Amino acid sequence: MSKFLVVDPEKCNGCRKCEMVCSVKHRGISNPALSRIRVIQWGEEGFHLPLHCQHCQNPPCMAVCPRKAIYRDEELDRVLVDYDLCIGCKMCVSACPFGVMQFNEERGQTFKCDLCGGDPLCVRFCETKAIDYVETVKMEMDRMRAAALRCAAPMRRRAA
Repeated sequence: MSKFLVVDPEKCNGCRKCEMVCSVKHRGISNPALSRIRVIQWGEEGFHLPLHCQHCQNPPCMAVCPRKAIYRDEELDRVLVDYDLCIGCKMCVSACPFGVMQFNEERGQTFKCDLCGGDPLCVRFCETKAIDYVETVKMEMDRMRAAALRCAAPMRRRAA
């Protein structure tokens, strides 16, 4: 069953714990610049938005990679980088429409969310539950239910 990360910005308090645990998991140090998830903050508005790889069905990053270092893992339906093939050309960084493909100057390679092998730490450590890892079918049903309720509300008022 296909799963993906879902973010609820209304629940995010901007603590950036997701960035810290991600960088520790993947690089061994707490450094938000090395995190595969980034929290964009609009401080004056009090709005925070965790951004991560969307693991697109037709990923532009994969399409432009000259070495085919970016590929889809069918088992978890995620897009990954083969670091043995990556030459650090940054074409994928330019192609990513969400700006979440990043480049590590020290290693000379790109990096992105890999869903932690199917158990994303950002989800486990998000105290406000702003980030979740859900089955695609469940998310579709939740959205359909919410849309139906929004449409039904005016009808109920008319009937009353």
